Amino acid sequence: MTIGIVSTGVYIPEHIMTAEEIANLSNLPLEVVKTKMGITQKPIPGPDDHTVAMGIRAAEKALQKGNIDPKTIDLIIYIGEEHKEYPLWTAAIKMQEELGAYHAWGFDVALRCGTTIMAMKVAKSMMESDSSINTVLLAGGYRNSDFIDYTNERTRFMFNLGAGGAAMILKKDHPENIVLEFDILTDGSFSEDVVVPVGGTKEPLTSEHLEKGLYRLDVLDPEGMKTRLEQKSMQNFINVIRNALMKSGYTEKEIDYLAILHMKKSAHDFVLHELGLTEEQSIYLSDYGHIGQMDQIISLELAQENGKLKDGDLTILVSAGIGYAWGAVAIQWGKQKGSVGI
Repeated sequence: MTIGIVSTGVYIPEHIMTAEEIANLSNLPLEVVKTKMGITQKPIPGPDDHTVAMGIRAAEKALQKGNIDPKTIDLIIYIGEEHKEYPLWTAAIKMQEELGAYHAWGFDVALRCGTTIMAMKVAKSMMESDSSINTVLLAGGYRNSDFIDYTNERTRFMFNLGAGGAAMILKKDHPENIVLEFDILTDGSFSEDVVVPVGGTKEPLTSEHLEKGLYRLDVLDPEGMKTRLEQKSMQNFINVIRNALMKSGYTEKEIDYLAILHMKKSAHDFVLHELGLTEEQSIYLSDYGHIGQMDQIISLELAQENGKLKDGDLTILVSAGIGYAWGAVAIQWGKQKGSVGI
């Protein structure tokens, strides 16, 4: 049995924040924002760009591109953020209703910016084990930029957070864009390093918290996190990629395209160098910033638009999420001419 990607969809808000605006808000030199952080601009939500709503718009595009009748969808997995229209809400069920996927059932999953790759793994496993699940829609939105305080130096590495929605349709025995194997790694030593410190059960939200601007993302131990992350992060990126390749029967020498999240330019270049890839074998999302777990789908669509993907190409999707989690999946792109793997 094979599982293939039928289509993808992306929704990007019209409103943008420029590098100049980020520099002004953060009191950082413009050159640092553009060159070191790698941001020329990023989309931010407009008044109607709610998290689940953006995921629905992206899903509508994926359905149209794939010529898929919503009533043929068996399962919907919401891959967007928990920061959405309502605090306690199952978003996949709202998507089911809005899209007219009346024969589907749905649920939400979360692994921060690693959610899409994790959800692909969950979907593939469910399709392989359940004969009633043949077509799965993954969709969601992201606007964690709402939680950024540009005057807080501790969160500088998150100034690239943007907004948008993305979707992917997977189908059993689809002969194109075959999903191969995954590797996912989590490290709980980082689990409470980056949090919104108020608004949960430990510190219920109060008007005083709001007045002090505490309902924002913060780093509780910046020096400790930096030290520990420098020892592990980049190597874990490489490890999950190599492991996903090995499980799929490939090596890094055979990678044709890398769909990677937005991060600072030096880190992006490091990953490419370690894998022996050129800049042409990836897309740096400097005009998008980091739209969380939507980055990999956005990168795939941009690669198709720019002619960077052709039939038979070995494509790797790789992510990292606060918590910390790293994940990768190998995909044999396009129409298949022979057997999958070696």
